[in-house]
Amino acid sequence: MRNTKQKDLILKIINNSCSHPNTNEIYELAREEIPNISLGTVYRIVNNLVEKGKIRTIQSIDNIHRYDNINYKHDHFICVKCGEVEDVDKNSNKEIKVINDNKVLDCDITYKGICKKCV
Repeated sequence: MRNTKQKDLILKIINNSCSHPNTNEIYELAREEIPNISLGTVYRIVNNLVEKGKIRTIQSIDNIHRYDNINYKHDHFICVKCGEVEDVDKNSNKEIKVINDNKVLDCDITYKGICKKCV
């Protein structure tokens, strides 16, 4: 997929968001700059960015895919009540390189619980 105005905008939206937006949220934000962008275009671009390793998918508790930039390694906390996704400081755990003599290439850790707003 070539670089387009739409692709650049969607990547910018995801990279500048701390809320881990879903596709519909990305679509609504993109429409503010490109009113005629289609939801299908957003889905295609997001899927391509995931395939290329530019962003990653976070599966929330409500089975809605949320998206995150991968500028640095970090884990996530998902509230089981409201579905909010928060970044967990990357220094909260050490990076594991070998498990049972197996070489670890990548790891996504998701903590599930109740956030401070829902307690």
